[in-house]
Amino acid sequence: MKTLQRQKNKIFFLLILILLVAVKGMPQPIQLNTSGDFKVKGFHIDLRIQVMTMPALKSFAKELADFGINTLVMEWEASYPYKNNATISNKLAYTREEIKSFVSYCNSIGIDVIPLQQCFGHVEYILRNDRYAGLREDPKAPSQVCPLKTKPDSLLFADLFTDMASLHTSKYIHIGGDETYLLGHCAECSKKAATEGKSKLFVDYIKMMCDIVVKLGKTPVMWADILLKHPEAASELPKQTIFIDWNYGWKTNYFGDISGLQTQGFTFWGSPAIRSHPDNWYVTDWQKHFNNQRDFIPYARKAGYQGVVMTSWSTSGLYGFTWDVGNEVIGMEQIRNTYPMSGFRILIASYAQALKQQAPIDPEKFVVSYAKERFGLSENDGKKLWKALTFPPELLVYGKPKTSKSIAEMRESNNIACNILNELKPSANTKEFEHFRLMADLRNLYLTFEEVNAQYNSENFARSKAKELIPELEKLMKESKILDQRFTGLNKGFLYDSEIRDQNRIRNEQLNVVYQRIIGERD
Repeated sequence: MKTLQRQKNKIFFLLILILLVAVKGMPQPIQLNTSGDFKVKGFHIDLRIQVMTMPALKSFAKELADFGINTLVMEWEASYPYKNNATISNKLAYTREEIKSFVSYCNSIGIDVIPLQQCFGHVEYILRNDRYAGLREDPKAPSQVCPLKTKPDSLLFADLFTDMASLHTSKYIHIGGDETYLLGHCAECSKKAATEGKSKLFVDYIKMMCDIVVKLGKTPVMWADILLKHPEAASELPKQTIFIDWNYGWKTNYFGDISGLQTQGFTFWGSPAIRSHPDNWYVTDWQKHFNNQRDFIPYARKAGYQGVVMTSWSTSGLYGFTWDVGNEVIGMEQIRNTYPMSGFRILIASYAQALKQQAPIDPEKFVVSYAKERFGLSENDGKKLWKALTFPPELLVYGKPKTSKSIAEMRESNNIACNILNELKPSANTKEFEHFRLMADLRNLYLTFEEVNAQYNSENFARSKAKELIPELEKLMKESKILDQRFTGLNKGFLYDSEIRDQNRIRNEQLNVVYQRIIGERD
């Protein structure tokens, strides 16, 4: 009887083992956020341009921690002090001691610091250098790595990930992976995409990147857009890979079927934005960003996302280049600059509140409440602030309004905002409030210049009329210098001095170019 019982036990345990193996091979259950809270309450800092001083970074991290943020995603880019690839680091690169100190400080206040190291697209800052030019997908476009030109045993990004892991204590490494617009572009990649599919081309390379991260004992995190567009080979990626669905105000599932990847057992985080297209120096679409928080964060809860990371883009990630023969990059300048993050505390506070409450945030009510608590304004004045922030943030397209009748109509609208902001009298945090006024005044200067520029670009323009525009341009140049001084004063210590100078130079470039062309100096 005992022998028979032992045989039954063996059969029973064998059946259990077979069942476990079968379950392991089956699609894993969706990892949903059932608590209504987010495990990761994150914020993304973009240091591609507008590099913050280290004291400013630490102060900003402390303010985020006070808001309840527990994660920072640091897009160091060329401000990172690479050890074995120092060619990549730029003039504003921090020291390795500063990075260690920053990570340690953040950990001490309850913030996990995740490094973001792009490894596929958005690598202009790497591929611009001769040392890495051979990795380009297209010699004339140093934005993207060719996935077929890298090998695991001699891989640049293995070293970069290892470097990041050495200075960051987080269990995560963000590997980027977004907007690989040249996917399948070169002859070899095109051939593979035609025979095996773009998803396989993308996943084979990203899997190589993820495997490096996993071998370092870390969890890979990546943007989800390309995989959602080409999901066929997704199951080949490590199951611990975390995907971030970035949504800056468009419909859900914009890039593809998210639930399909969740069904395969993949975890998702979400990302709204406080600075993104069409924002630039002269436009901040405040209402779009408030509404993005109102709509997307409740959606992320319902969709079972485990975390949210608020992005804040200093630029578009597109660049213009100065070239020499042989596709050698001499210089690189970002396309589109936004106002620095120093002016967006109100949106960060709104984000923190949206994370805390289950109901969607009411943007106007939040701004009115913020105006009372932060600036000491009355409820009525808080409503005025909301009005000033939410005038249509229209852009000009080739010098012409898209929806307004004229530039003058756009100026009239902006002047109302300027007047409201100048009439309001905050009794506290006046420096923060000055950012609102400066943004509105910068827009006014821009629109005034564009009216002059429209004359310069009109069919009736002749060189004989050029002198008529000079006084107007010189007046604008004087006004611009005053705005430069205000910008410098508000951002001194927040940005490095050289970054402040660069931002002022870039912002005034078009005005100066038109002026020089009109006066026709030949010195």
